[in-house]
Amino acid sequence: MSYWTQAVDLYCERTGPGFWAEPVNAVSNAAFVVAGLVALHLARKREAGIWVQILCLWGAAIGVGSFLFHTLANRWSELADVIPIWSFIAVYVVFTLRRMFALEWPVIVISAVVSLAVVALVMLFLPEGGGEATNQSTQYIPAVLALAVFAAVLLSSRHPAARQVVAACLVFLLSLFFRSIDLAICGALPLGTHFLWHLLNATMVGLLLLVAVNHGEGRKTA
Repeated sequence: MSYWTQAVDLYCERTGPGFWAEPVNAVSNAAFVVAGLVALHLARKREAGIWVQILCLWGAAIGVGSFLFHTLANRWSELADVIPIWSFIAVYVVFTLRRMFALEWPVIVISAVVSLAVVALVMLFLPEGGGEATNQSTQYIPAVLALAVFAAVLLSSRHPAARQVVAACLVFLLSLFFRSIDLAICGALPLGTHFLWHLLNATMVGLLLLVAVNHGEGRKTA
């Protein structure tokens, strides 16, 4: 067996190597697809730009990648799960800086470098074993911080999208809570709580996509 086909068992619901060993975790990923396609429909209805529509499809792709991981459960499908999530975060941040804050590319590049340095420091100083204790949810702390900063800036500037972004941030925190306790409550709830991470995280992605659809055309140049 090669490294890429090695089985990965990370969640409470999975009790064996079968394709449908995590049916609820797998099917709950449909929420991402629904969120992305609904946002895409609204984007096209409002004649939003191509980058807004790409973001909507990217949101839907998160569900596809996660479905592959929760069915195939091996190393390559783990990448199919992780890559769409983190690439969506990166592209959404750049989109926001460019379209909603009208920053020039040199400033965006500098912001990206500083952000990567902050992420590295946060991950470096996390308590040893913290990842295991939270079912690897600590990897999303930088995303929480970025979303919190985004919400704070919009609130301070009284931006009309502020409430939606604050709501997205709160939903994200709740989803991380359910992701973190999945393995810890296996004895009491064999189904686990990871599916709630999917449903709530899809809600968060949907809220952010609505922000892009409604407020992301402030700058037409790419």
